[in-house]
Amino acid sequence: MPIILDSRRLLCPMPVIRLQQLAEQLSAGEQIEMHCTDVGVLHDIPAWCRIKGHHMLNAAQQADLIVFLIQLGETS
Repeated sequence: MPIILDSRRLLCPMPVIRLQQLAEQLSAGEQIEMHCTDVGVLHDIPAWCRIKGHHMLNAAQQADLIVFLIQLGETS
């Protein structure tokens, strides 16, 4: 079961900051399901995953909600 991170109504850079804070508390292999409303995350979250060595498993946009499924890699 992924851990849900509710980042709705947060504007850049807060969704990435919240994601980083949560990732630092978790172990490699764990999954985070992130819910966002700021369209800036469509660029920011995939870039964060690449830089930090995590895996973007899925990204979906439904109306004003953007949902990411991220699996943490070895580095947080």
